[in-house]
Amino acid sequence: MKTLKDAKSGDNVIVEKISCGGSLKRRIMDMGITKGTSIFVRKLAPLGDPIELTVRGYELSLRKADAENIIIK
Repeated sequence: MKTLKDAKSGDNVIVEKISCGGSLKRRIMDMGITKGTSIFVRKLAPLGDPIELTVRGYELSLRKADAENIIIK
């Protein structure tokens, strides 16, 4: 399984599944990251955390701890 944490800068990925539950899953889904959503990985911070993404036409910064719960293809 490849997660969003493993994606490189410039990758365009599709969300396959969100592997966490509860309030964290709800928070990720409220950001617009749902199954089938296309995500463009814009860049990584100098130390690798956070990840800057383009999701549904807007910019989003996501911590690696949260990104490892998002399964991609």
